[in-house]
Amino acid sequence: MAGLGANDLPGMSVKRPYLAAVLNLLIVVAGISAILGAEVRELPDVDRPVVSVRANYPGGTPESVDAELMSLVEGAVARVNGIKQIRSSSEEDNFRIHIEFSPDTDLVTAANDVREAAARAARDLPEGVENLTVIKADADASPIMELAVSSTRYPIEQLTRIVDDQVISRLIAVKGVADVTTFGERDQVLRVLIDPVRLAGYGLSVPDVARTLRLADQDVPAGSFKSDEQAVMVRAEASARSPEAIGKLIISGDVRIADVADVFFAPAERTNHVRLNGRNVVKLNVIRQAKSNTVEIASAVKEVVSELNRSIAGIEVRVIADDSLFVEGAIREVLISLGLAVLIVVAVIAVFIGQFRSALIPAVAIPVALIGAVAAIWVLGFSVNLVTLLALVLAAGLVVDDSIVVLENIQRLRSEGCENHAAAVIGTQQVFFAVVATTATLICVFLPISFLP
Repeated sequence: MAGLGANDLPGMSVKRPYLAAVLNLLIVVAGISAILGAEVRELPDVDRPVVSVRANYPGGTPESVDAELMSLVEGAVARVNGIKQIRSSSEEDNFRIHIEFSPDTDLVTAANDVREAAARAARDLPEGVENLTVIKADADASPIMELAVSSTRYPIEQLTRIVDDQVISRLIAVKGVADVTTFGERDQVLRVLIDPVRLAGYGLSVPDVARTLRLADQDVPAGSFKSDEQAVMVRAEASARSPEAIGKLIISGDVRIADVADVFFAPAERTNHVRLNGRNVVKLNVIRQAKSNTVEIASAVKEVVSELNRSIAGIEVRVIADDSLFVEGAIREVLISLGLAVLIVVAVIAVFIGQFRSALIPAVAIPVALIGAVAAIWVLGFSVNLVTLLALVLAAGLVVDDSIVVLENIQRLRSEGCENHAAAVIGTQQVFFAVVATTATLICVFLPISFLP
């Protein structure tokens, strides 16, 4: 075995058929293991590392948002290493910053750096800024899944609270999910409806009421009490949560909120409206992280949806759009095409060579070679996607070409009266280097593609 040359491999396979069978089985086992562990996606991982920063500023105009908020945050995150491009936009009540990093940047590290920079800038932002958020995705990215949450038991404001407290947190926890946006929600808010006539009768103005309401939800430190045995921190509780408590707040002198306004709970103003099959629903858009797997995320989200439907009584969560269906369908069609190609090749070889037994050789060689190629894909860190599957279809042609050349030469020797085993060994040895040279030439043609960044 130590002195066995490359041209003696066909002889070894004929003389030691069990060794050849075991080697082929090892290739098949490695390929099946790779199929179970390889990443499955629509296209190769060409996502750019993108991080987005956004925040809300209720009541702010686009100009004030740009000058007072976005410029400060943008200046802070611009100092992060590895940034390739920054795009920002300010709108009424909010702003968004889109940060693209160089392709070799680690997304997790980049997001952490941006989060730290945004936290430093947050100290200089004006009061009233809400929900300063950093996500590992394009702020304008299209959702990969759309869910609808409906209920016949709860009104829309209670359904919104259930979605915020129990549904969104479960979806955000799914690996690869960057954000979950909502549409059609209506939070329950505490409304203070001011009567201008009564307000004017007491000589007060709307800013007086607003100032009282702003001070109604504050806890202030009032010092501490210390003895030899214990120390007690004292805080002045000034929060008001119920309509009755709000109504008792004093505006000036003996004038209270209830004297000039009606206080009650009611749903917030509707900013968008979503209906499904005639019912009001809360729509959830699942945004994936950059450089994540659509198929894996969709599968995990569907499991969470099933758990939510079982664990939360009175609501129904439905998947109304799913991009992974197209990905799985496209991959399934490629696999079907690959299987049909193998069957057609075997049938054509059987017809032209005239022996069905001879056609069984490529019928075994092609699947073994393709499954072994999947193992190589997994080892090199690639994914199973439309491009790699189409490459396997192309590679199947190489295996078929080599099989036909070897089979035809063996058949020629057998027709000349050569014994079967001898024809297999001699016929393969005669064309061994020609087959290897042809395959190497075709590999060299496609090799430059593997060096593309």
